[in-house]
Amino acid sequence: MISLADLQQRIEQGALSPEAAVGRSLDAIRVDDKTIGAFVRHDENAPAQTAGPLRGVAVGIKDIIDTADFPTEMGSQIYRGHHSRADAPVVMALKQAGATIIGKTTTTAFAATDPTATLNPHNHAHTPGGSSSGSAAAVAAGMIPLALGTQTGGSVIRPASFCGVAAIKPSYRLLPTVGVKCFSWTLDTVGLFASGVRDVARGLAAMTNRPDLVVPDAVTAPRIGVVTQAFAGAPEPSGAAALQTASRAAERAGAAVRELAMPEIVAEAWRIHPVVQDFEAHQALAWEYRLNYDAMPPILRGRLDESRGITARDYDAAMDVALRARQALAAVFDEVDVLLTLSAPGAAPKGLSSTGDPRYNRLWTLMGMPCVNVPAQVAEGGLPVGVTVIAPFGADARALAAASFVEDALKR
Repeated sequence: MISLADLQQRIEQGALSPEAAVGRSLDAIRVDDKTIGAFVRHDENAPAQTAGPLRGVAVGIKDIIDTADFPTEMGSQIYRGHHSRADAPVVMALKQAGATIIGKTTTTAFAATDPTATLNPHNHAHTPGGSSSGSAAAVAAGMIPLALGTQTGGSVIRPASFCGVAAIKPSYRLLPTVGVKCFSWTLDTVGLFASGVRDVARGLAAMTNRPDLVVPDAVTAPRIGVVTQAFAGAPEPSGAAALQTASRAAERAGAAVRELAMPEIVAEAWRIHPVVQDFEAHQALAWEYRLNYDAMPPILRGRLDESRGITARDYDAAMDVALRARQALAAVFDEVDVLLTLSAPGAAPKGLSSTGDPRYNRLWTLMGMPCVNVPAQVAEGGLPVGVTVIAPFGADARALAAASFVEDALKR
């Protein structure tokens, strides 16, 4: 993989030009994407910018995010050839920081559950996860150092775990979702993929003009609460092993680690996430579902068929549960600095009929808290498995620093 931090250092020292850095990504895409299929399209002549903290950094954009220079087709035949007039604000933020937008990465249709044909770079017989399939796979395959994805349930953290890359789902609305195809306005969050936690932090800091997000050289050992999410069901052996491995590594490195039980209202929030998501999806996708029903991707169409009975009263009750769960979780963070939990049930499933189960991600998306995936171990078949570090809402710098601590501990 390409380290963003290393790339920036080499460019700053004059050892590598921005043009050469972008050229290397183009060469890698030319060779590797024939097999992986991470890109919908890319620009073979993408010009490198020569100013800004992300100069020389080639970035892939998930194909539900508007770009003026590329079509935005949302993984659906309904939007085949669709061009937006303007870049989404998150794309402009990258450009203003000097990044080169090199292409659009694959997405499941409307960032839902119908899989793409993208392959997991570590084992081509397995899914890379979804819905940000191409972004995770392109970074994991060493084609680009940075990519944008989105998460409504588990669409950043889960593919990051399956592909063995670092990723952040930031605090809700830290990155604007204007110009991003909406699925659920309460849940949709733009996130980033990179090779390591410090790389993700540098990318997010440059996009947001928040230098405090950059992980310092020395990180204080955090107080970590391990959350197994028993309410979401038992993980697979590889998922349980990854969480245990990360917990022990952090403790050996000096962190105070203990298991935490979640308040019952938090478990209830996990249960009502689909109510919020699907009620809003019926409104966000009303044009597609009602006027283009036959062209809708079949798994998503079936899901919307099944959830038509959700009422406004159901939704309001679910939103009340979510509010009370956020309040309860705020008290949990009086005891610990961050939480450590599962990124996925286990390693990436075999085949391309499913993008995997987001059950360990959806609570934290509903809570709006920053989540960082850290690759923790490699399971059978060469498949990575990650863990998630979670901080309170707005404490993205804390989440990144603690995740970097865990990442470094795992390398020892």
